[in-house]
Amino acid sequence: MASDAPSPQRENTPSGVPPSIPQKRALADDDHTPAISSPLNPDGKPAQRVQIQTPEEGQAAMSREKRTKKDSLKKRESKGTAAGNTDSARATPDRKVQKDVTLVELAPLRYKLPLPKPTDFEPPRGPVFTSHHVIQDLDGKTVEFLEPSDQVSNKKNYQYTHCIADPIFPSLFYYRRTEPEPFGPHISFEDRASHVLSNSLGNHITTDKGFRTARANVAAREGRWYWECKITRGILKKRSDGDPESHGHVRLGWARREASLDAPVGFDAYSYGIRDVAGQKVHMSRPKDFFPPGEDLREGDVIGLEIQLPSERLHRKVVQGQYNPAVDLADEELHGSGPAPEASNIVRDRIPIRFKSHIYFEKIDYHTTKELDDLMNPSPMAAGASSEPPNPNHPAPALRTLPNSHIKLYKNGVLMGTPFTDLLSFLPPASKMTQQPPGRECLDDGSLGYYPAVSVFRGGAVELNFGPDFWFPPPGISAAGEGEGSAEDVDMVDAGAVPRRPPPNLAPISDRYSEQIAEDIVYDIIDEVGFLMQDGGKVVDRTGKDDKASEAPGLVPVASEDIKELVQDD
Repeated sequence: MASDAPSPQRENTPSGVPPSIPQKRALADDDHTPAISSPLNPDGKPAQRVQIQTPEEGQAAMSREKRTKKDSLKKRESKGTAAGNTDSARATPDRKVQKDVTLVELAPLRYKLPLPKPTDFEPPRGPVFTSHHVIQDLDGKTVEFLEPSDQVSNKKNYQYTHCIADPIFPSLFYYRRTEPEPFGPHISFEDRASHVLSNSLGNHITTDKGFRTARANVAAREGRWYWECKITRGILKKRSDGDPESHGHVRLGWARREASLDAPVGFDAYSYGIRDVAGQKVHMSRPKDFFPPGEDLREGDVIGLEIQLPSERLHRKVVQGQYNPAVDLADEELHGSGPAPEASNIVRDRIPIRFKSHIYFEKIDYHTTKELDDLMNPSPMAAGASSEPPNPNHPAPALRTLPNSHIKLYKNGVLMGTPFTDLLSFLPPASKMTQQPPGRECLDDGSLGYYPAVSVFRGGAVELNFGPDFWFPPPGISAAGEGEGSAEDVDMVDAGAVPRRPPPNLAPISDRYSEQIAEDIVYDIIDEVGFLMQDGGKVVDRTGKDDKASEAPGLVPVASEDIKELVQDD
């Protein structure tokens, strides 16, 4: 039976969520942000919340907007470093950016030195010699070979040059470089192996031991330079019955700072040499035939060695990986090896030391690199960039070669040929110093370059001539700024043609010595001005009465009250 009571109405399903169920709160901007930065999120910023879209809306959004390209991790870290974000920089530093900034802002290290002694202002004395033995040269003249007994030699990755205290310098660094007698280019008395004997002028050397090498006190960095030497004791040219085959052996060539002095020229990748046996050229201990048939090296022969290096402008482009042969070679031909638009950043970290009665600057020397060691002794497992031969655009700076560089050889004034081309680069980072704080290994202290070098073996003797008066002058030799092809010469060219600079002069290495002395004077002045500006432009008290003057910023203290005394074993 039906009831007259109205039936209950069904309630509509509520559109919202019942209040009894907890509602998720909207995420704030700082929610789920990591406490510290991470490599994937170096800035520590929260990720944007993704809104759910329908497939149709997603396709439309993708068609409207392109995906924004994110910077790489290294680029973000470099930006963080520039903006002062030390956390991201500490995670994975951008070594290249930091190294460039460091080199630009680099200044020589300065030491807190005691007051100079009165004798420090006196000109340095030359080496003290003791007589070793006497020989007769080919002209019948007596040559006395001497052994130095009171000098320091370059050992244990250090290099030594003479210095003197200067009363005019206004900063706390009292010393500057100087040269003792004999003045002029000669075989260095410090930069040579032990048991190398020489005359008092440093232009005639021999040894009674195995192969020993000595470098000159002047280096070629750019341009064309020439020197010659005479073999006074070596393989005999004519022999009688009972005569020995030779009075010793010699090798001649060019060597960098990293070249070993206890081995002959051409032993490693840092030197290029010519051996008297069969007149062979030697590089990395690999002798190869060079002299024409019937030619050799004997006693009395005069050997001339010419080197040509590109401008430092082009050299820096090569070692910095910016060399473009299509552009840079034309620019080199246009400007030649003249003054570069910007000078090299020469940084000389050095400290005066005492050795017996002499004062020397001690500074870090350059060491061999793994890339060139591997080039000399290649591993059978080597692959990739290490197996690529040296070239101007090699991935490794040490294996980059210098365009238009070569070494030519003359015998008694006659050109024998070009034994070496595409010489290895030497400017940093191709050359590196022994590591020193704060990471200053890729520096150019002005001593880099190719040095005239001579090796002697068991009685072999060589007399050196660095010019300008040569026994057999090569064609085109001239003093700096003189002769054909000099900078003052003007060639007539067609209208509208681009004038080309003539090739650089072939000059005696003695002219390079004069340039090197002038460069040292300029570098000393620049260092003093830099030190003076670090002191606020004020002349510091040099009497030692003002204690505040000795607390100038940037000084590295020396533990001793006096300059340290160098002790060197034989």
